Amino acid sequence: MTAETSQTLDRGLRVLKLLADTDHGLTVTELSNKLGVNRTVVYRLLATLEQHSLVRRDIGGRARVGLGVLQLGRQVHPLLREAALPALRALADDIGATAHLTLVDGAEALAVAVVEPTWTDYHVAYRAGFRHALDRGAAGRAILSARSGRGGDPGYVLTHGELEAGASGAAAPLVGVTGIEGSVGVVMLCDAVPERVGPRVVDAAREVADALR
Repeated sequence: MTAETSQTLDRGLRVLKLLADTDHGLTVTELSNKLGVNRTVVYRLLATLEQHSLVRRDIGGRARVGLGVLQLGRQVHPLLREAALPALRALADDIGATAHLTLVDGAEALAVAVVEPTWTDYHVAYRAGFRHALDRGAAGRAILSARSGRGGDPGYVLTHGELEAGASGAAAPLVGVTGIEGSVGVVMLCDAVPERVGPRVVDAAREVADALR
């Protein structure tokens, strides 16, 4: 560690990252081995993080991410919405469909920003806060595509009728934004997504990613 950084804070953040990357939690011994420090140091780190509700330990002693992390995460969403809105507005009015920014929240896709077109007679009602499984709908499937390495070509996912009867979706994953898994997309009432929509969604996802870096 350099003189300008805190070794204790660095270790605490590393603990949170390690716990965030596992679904079943980690023991003190496992954390000690991963961090390369003794168990006493890990106990102190966990005790401090528990005081702030950032870590919790189950009956078996395994440490997991605490609910306090969710409180911090909720404060991030407004910042993400603000950064993404210009690109979403342009996308919604260009395509004439409801545009959205969707992020991963646990095992679900969560719409955190939604913009409806200003000039259409009708459009799909899609609200911020809407959740759905990652393997249903274009937004979630685009995220899974990026995870599997298939998001680069053609760069977008098309679906029809998976979340709402008669509605089609197109979405492209956010790429190159550290710590954020998400997608940008549109949802529209049609049987088939027009050909130009996919590439336009990819452009919008790139604009949002640039705004979030």
